[in-house]
Amino acid sequence: MSGEVPGSQERHGDSRFRRLTRGPRPEAVPALVARACTLVGVLNVAAGVFPRFRHSRVHAIAEVLPGALGPFAAALALSSGILLLLLAHGLRRHKRRAWRAAVVLLPAGAVAQFAYRHSVIGVLISVALLALLLRHRSEFTALPDPRSRWRALANFILLGTGSILLGLVIVSAHPGKVVGDPGITERLQHVLYGLFGHEGPVAYSGNTSWTVGFSLGALGMLTALTTIYLAFRPEHPAARLTEDDETRLRALLDKHGGRDSLGHFALRRDKGVVFSPSGKAAVTYRVVSGVMLASGDPIGDVEAWPGAIERFMDEAKAHSWTPAVMGCSETGGEVWTRETGLDALELGDEAVVDVADFSLSGRAMRNVRQMVKRIERNGYETRVRRIRDLGERELARIQQAAEDWRGTDTERGFSMALGRIGDPGDGDCLIATAHKADAEPGPYGDLKAVLHFVPWGRDGVSLDLMRRDRAADPGMNELLIVAALQAAPKLGIARVSLNFAMFRAALARGEKIGAGPVLRAWRGLLVFLSRWFQIESLYKFNAKFRPRWEPRFVVYRSSKDLPRIGFAAMQAEGFVTLSLPRFLRRSAAQPRPCPHGTTEREVQAA
Repeated sequence: MSGEVPGSQERHGDSRFRRLTRGPRPEAVPALVARACTLVGVLNVAAGVFPRFRHSRVHAIAEVLPGALGPFAAALALSSGILLLLLAHGLRRHKRRAWRAAVVLLPAGAVAQFAYRHSVIGVLISVALLALLLRHRSEFTALPDPRSRWRALANFILLGTGSILLGLVIVSAHPGKVVGDPGITERLQHVLYGLFGHEGPVAYSGNTSWTVGFSLGALGMLTALTTIYLAFRPEHPAARLTEDDETRLRALLDKHGGRDSLGHFALRRDKGVVFSPSGKAAVTYRVVSGVMLASGDPIGDVEAWPGAIERFMDEAKAHSWTPAVMGCSETGGEVWTRETGLDALELGDEAVVDVADFSLSGRAMRNVRQMVKRIERNGYETRVRRIRDLGERELARIQQAAEDWRGTDTERGFSMALGRIGDPGDGDCLIATAHKADAEPGPYGDLKAVLHFVPWGRDGVSLDLMRRDRAADPGMNELLIVAALQAAPKLGIARVSLNFAMFRAALARGEKIGAGPVLRAWRGLLVFLSRWFQIESLYKFNAKFRPRWEPRFVVYRSSKDLPRIGFAAMQAEGFVTLSLPRFLRRSAAQPRPCPHGTTEREVQAA
C-alpha cells in the first residue's frame, strides 16, 4: 500500500498532535526506583542470610538499609528484602498498588531504624526513597492486571519452594556454630519445622539458633501472608467478549468483513474488545503475561481505525501493558505504525487461493492430483456444506470427533482460530468432511476427517482447523482442501485463505541457488525449529496449492519487547501452557460439549 489510507489524513494529523502534546511517558524514575528496590532487597537478603556478609566491608551499608533492625536483623532483613524484590517489578511497570506498598514499607523501615538502632543514616535512606516515590507519584498510575485466585496457588508453590531453598542456605550458613554433623535430611526437616515456627533437629551453639529460627519463621510467615492476601483479594477477571460486544462486532463484520481474512476470528469469546468513539471500528485483544496482544487488523470502517487504535493504546497505558499486534496485514501495519509510532516486522505470509484460478491439471499439481485420486479409489467421499445445513446429531458427532482427534493436550490457536464449531451464530461457517462407507463402524460413524472454515466477507472463507482420524489414510487434509475449492463456486465462494506460513520468504529464498551464507544459516535454523513448531511443513503444505502469498506483520513498541511478545504469543497460541493433561481435566465417560477454548490451525502430519 502506498500513500494515505483514504479519509484518514485528518485523523492522522490529530493523532500526531496528541502524541506531541502528551510527550513520551518518562521511564527514568520508575526504572530508578525499581533498581533501588532491587538493590536494597538483594543486600537485605544477603545481610540476613550470610553472617560473614554482615561483618564484611559492605556491613556499613547493609546495616543501615531498611530491614536491618537490631536483634531481629536477620528475620526483618529477609522479609523486607523479599518484599522489596517483589515490589520492584510492579514499580518498574508503574503499578499503583506496588507504589502504595512501597510507600507503607519505607516509613515503617524508617521508624524501626530510629526506634531500634537510632540510625539517622538508615532513616535518611528510607526517607529519600519515600520522597522520590511521593514526588513522582503521578508516574505510578497503572491499574491491576487480570488476575484470579489461581495466583495464590502459584505464589504458594513458588514462594514456598524458594523459602525452602533459601532456608537450606540459612541452616547451612553457620558451619562453625552447628552441633554435630547433621545430614541433608535433618537440615531439610529443620527448615520445614522452622517455616511453621517450631524447633528442628539441628542444634547451634550460642544465639545462632535464635537467628536461624527467626529467619525461617519470617520466611514461613511471608509465604503464608502473601498467599492469604492473594487468595482473598478481589478478582480482576480477564476481559471477555460479552453478548453485546459480539453483536456489535458481527454488525461490523457484515459491513466490512471482506477486508481481512482474519476478521471473523475476532469473535473468539476469550478476547476483550475496545471500540472507537464512533463505534464504527474495534480492536480485539487478549492480555498474556503483561502483553496486550491484538490479532489481525482492526474490525470495521478503515476511516474509524485510528479511534479504535487510540483506545487500545490508552487501555495499554492505563494498565502498563506492552502493546503488540500479531498477524496484521500490510495496510493494517501501516496504520498501526503511523498512528502509534510503533514498529512493524514481517512475520510470514498467508496462503490465499483464488477459486477461479485453481485447477488440478498441470505438472505443478501432479502430486496433489495423484494423492486425491488414490484416496478416492480407496473408497473415501467428501461433503462440503454450511454449518446451518447440518443436522443436530451429525453436528454433535463432528464436534466430538474434532475434540478427540486433536493432536495435543491443549488446543492451540489465537490469532487464526475461532475456538468453536457449530455455534448458532456461526451458521455461515463451512464444514468439509471425509467419509468411508465400508469402514468398520466407530463412535463417529463413517466420519474420517474434518476441515472447518470461517466466513471471510460474503465471497470468501478462511481455514480454521484441520482434524482427522489417525487411522485414516494419509492425505485427508489435501483431499478436503481440494473438495472445498471445487465446491466453492456453487457456494458463492471466490477466495479461500489457508494456513499462515511463518517466515515463508526466508524459507523460499534460502533454498534457491545464490542464497548467501546468512540467509542459508537463517533457513537452517528455521528448519531445525520446525521439529517443534511446524514452520517448514506448513510452508510446504500451503505451497502445494499454488496460492498467492499475502504478508503478515507483527507490530511492537521496541526491539527489547520482542522476546516478551514472542513468549506471550506462544502462550496465547497454546505452545506454552501450564494446564493439566487432558485425562485429568475431564472424565472420558461424560459427554463433551463443543469446546469454547482455543483451537489449532495447523497441518496434522500424515
